[in-house]
Amino acid sequence: MNKRKGKKKGKSKPSIIDDESDLTTSSEVIEEDDDGIFVVRKISGSTSNKPYRCPGCDQVIPMATPHTVAWQEHDQEGRRHWHNICWSKRNMRKPKIERTRNAPRY
Repeated sequence: MNKRKGKKKGKSKPSIIDDESDLTTSSEVIEEDDDGIFVVRKISGSTSNKPYRCPGCDQVIPMATPHTVAWQEHDQEGRRHWHNICWSKRNMRKPKIERTRNAPRY
């Protein structure tokens, strides 16, 4: 039995990562945008174990909430967590203008 367990561990965590197999086993897709090419991954609520701040609306994405993780193709350091709707509408947003509560909106 011990030999069998050792083999299973080796299969579940390969030492060489095959990029092609990673793409087929995850929910990653490639999206082309005006800003470049993005790798987009949909996260289910069950795998989300800490809160994040959405760069689209600047609100917190609570734990256990389905959301989107996206980054530019060769910049995984720039990975950001977005609300699903904020990611899908990111190109429709106007430049962010910070106003005080009583400022006129025009």
